[in-house]
Amino acid sequence: MNDARSIIAKLRQRQTPPRDALAWFAQGLADGSVTDAQAGAFAMAVCLNGLGDVGRVALTIAMRDSGQVLEWDVDGPVLDKHSTGGVGDCVSLILAPALAACGAYVPMISGRGLGHTGGTLDKLDAIPGVSTQLSERRLRDVMARAGCAIVGATATVAPADKRLYAIRDVTATVESMDLITASILSKKLAAGLDGLVLDVKVGSGAFMKDAGDARALADALVKTANAAGCKTTALITDMSQPLAPALGNALEVAEVMQVLTGAVKGPLVDISAALGGVLLANGGLAKDVQSGADAIVAAIADGRAAERFATMITAMGGPMQFTQNWSRFLPEATVIREITAREPGYVSAIDGEALGLAVVDLGGGRKVESDVINPSVGLSDVQRLGTKLSKGEPLCVVHAARPVDADRAEAAVRAAITIDAKPPAVPDLIAERIG
Repeated sequence: MNDARSIIAKLRQRQTPPRDALAWFAQGLADGSVTDAQAGAFAMAVCLNGLGDVGRVALTIAMRDSGQVLEWDVDGPVLDKHSTGGVGDCVSLILAPALAACGAYVPMISGRGLGHTGGTLDKLDAIPGVSTQLSERRLRDVMARAGCAIVGATATVAPADKRLYAIRDVTATVESMDLITASILSKKLAAGLDGLVLDVKVGSGAFMKDAGDARALADALVKTANAAGCKTTALITDMSQPLAPALGNALEVAEVMQVLTGAVKGPLVDISAALGGVLLANGGLAKDVQSGADAIVAAIADGRAAERFATMITAMGGPMQFTQNWSRFLPEATVIREITAREPGYVSAIDGEALGLAVVDLGGGRKVESDVINPSVGLSDVQRLGTKLSKGEPLCVVHAARPVDADRAEAAVRAAITIDAKPPAVPDLIAERIG
């Protein structure tokens, strides 16, 4: 018979509990029969001693199965993408409709901002009327109409993870590779996926600053997801600078709309194509990764992705014809200030985490869970690494609610962006593919 004490004791002794024991523990997290003290001891034991590959897979499946696992009866593969978090990362809003335009179905369960990184749901909340907390019935309706839906997890999706995550947050066990893997994948796999691609960020704007740590996480995620029955590949991608030239919820939606309406290209399109190409190839909708990437670019270029996005937004309560009139719907900040270079030179380094925290300080993210986000604030027109600037040319534009907020943001921007006489070596956008 399973009980929490024996499971924790095994972990303390560096033994992996059997699959049925981990399933029992996950269900106990979900229904409350495992106490907070026991959950904390479990998290600390895993953090210190690990679970091993077999135990990590077993915990992931157990947490997935602690709640509802969606099933789909559709005429195409069910695909999704997950990013480990960065700044200016609004790829989900482009990739989901582009995949749908290529014949996939995308039930994308997303999250809110965490630390210095922006949250996909917070970005969608910048669009008036949009509701991201949908019932299963409404989720299925949006999927039927648009082929994609970007929503928050309901209370019935991986409830063991929700409980354990809160415990990890207050017990200094967030960094455990096993617990990170189980947390990410339990929610994603509960969506009933046929294929998943992971965008593992590395660099100054990512949680993983070291390439070795990013590779270890990518490897753990890929091995675990595949062992759990979901065909999964990871890309390790550069986050040494913001992915989009804007940080902040409405400002990032504006960047997305410029991409979807064909006004701009660049890194957002490139990484959407790379991630989407892998998914379409793995899902059988393209003969290989390059063909899949070309299909994603074509869906963006000819407006099919924009049509899917507009359908999704309307189905989720947003404005009709959003893609045609997006600029008039998005909120604007009251103070808009251009920050200019005080000396000539090249943009040689960008502290992405510092820029992200500057946006949080402006009100564009949460310092505590109860904070209300101001969707209009943030940074736009952020110069990219290697850009040559003359004295007086803009580094970026601050969007703030008050002049005093803009003052603090200006100081943060100047401290975060380094100008040097020599051009830097700019990392490749895609560093490695795993799986």
